[in-house]
Amino acid sequence: MTAAPPAGGGLADVMPAVADLLGAPVRPEPSPLTAALAEAHDGVQQVCVLLVDGLGARLLAARGGHAPRMRSMAAGRVPGAAVLASGYPSTTATSTASLGTGLHPGQHGLLGYQVRDPDTGTLFNELSWEPAPGAAPGSRAPDPRRWQPHPTVAEHLAAAGVAVTRTGPGFFDGSGLTEATSRGGRFRATSSLDARVEAGLGALRAAARDRSRAFVSVYWGDLDKTGHTHGWESAPWGAELERVDAAVADLAAGLPPRALLLVTGDHGMVDVPDGARWDVAHEPDLAAGVEVVAGEPRAPHLHCAPGAAADVLAAWRERLGHVLEVVTREQAVEEGWFGPAGVDPRVLPRAGDLVTAATAAVSVHDSRVQRPELAGLVGMHGGRTPEEVLVPLLVAAGRALGS
Repeated sequence: MTAAPPAGGGLADVMPAVADLLGAPVRPEPSPLTAALAEAHDGVQQVCVLLVDGLGARLLAARGGHAPRMRSMAAGRVPGAAVLASGYPSTTATSTASLGTGLHPGQHGLLGYQVRDPDTGTLFNELSWEPAPGAAPGSRAPDPRRWQPHPTVAEHLAAAGVAVTRTGPGFFDGSGLTEATSRGGRFRATSSLDARVEAGLGALRAAARDRSRAFVSVYWGDLDKTGHTHGWESAPWGAELERVDAAVADLAAGLPPRALLLVTGDHGMVDVPDGARWDVAHEPDLAAGVEVVAGEPRAPHLHCAPGAAADVLAAWRERLGHVLEVVTREQAVEEGWFGPAGVDPRVLPRAGDLVTAATAAVSVHDSRVQRPELAGLVGMHGGRTPEEVLVPLLVAAGRALGS
């Protein structure tokens, strides 16, 4: 089952709505989210976006007993709460780009965990921005600003005079993924969740004292890490959700009078049992005719040998069609997998000749080009199921806005 686009819009609509609220629009027409937020929260001067890696809407609903504050926000007690579609593939690199640029994957071009650079043939990891295991000696990942040349919304806001502060782990600053998706403004390195909350509130309050506009982004990744290791239905995942909920409560309580907090995720997750995993490296019928397996375990992209795509399509559908959507690149574009605006010609060759998405709790690896620990993860994502695609948009307002 795939996720239909929810009425609230998509993850790519969040930052354009922020820009609208701060009086620095990036689109000719307002974001679909702007009207609901602006009507309920007139006079916004500062906005904080908290991105919680791995916070799926279905997961939050199922484990909401561990997150009373976010559960209350999801119930719409502060107007503007919504459920959004993260897009395909439902994964961090792609969603971070959609959030940061306000564009869909077919335009920004970050198409998954590992992607083949059509200019060099190098398969590289869009999280680490390094060549994949098994790459030829001397291989390099592309320049991130060439790979994603569109301005980010943070860059646009900074150029418009909005004070932009981004906080996250120190290795994010200047990394390939950050340069491609989130560049702009000032970066403040912080380690703990409490430190990030403090840094975010500090930037909002400084702008409030100056009566100036500000945008603050806060990233937290441990919910996703816990889900990968233990699964989202596990006790450790529930405990980490409680930590996140406490941080959301602290952020909401500390907002200046004309500040707005938006909490969202980049994807959800599916727990995959041990007996539901395939490794292409050990499956001759799946490997035949495939030059490179890109993408990720719940959304492999298959770059085929010349003339082999039809045979590969038939073989994969026969073997895995009961648990995996397998379509041609052209069909995926036509059906809007990469977003409603289609795919930019410079982006199209980055997608596999065949594009797939898991429809059941399964995964398909290729140990020749993926880190070995990937095969042992419990929680995974990348597919088009509602559990993976849908993310919440939760809203809290400073006292003057929320009164």
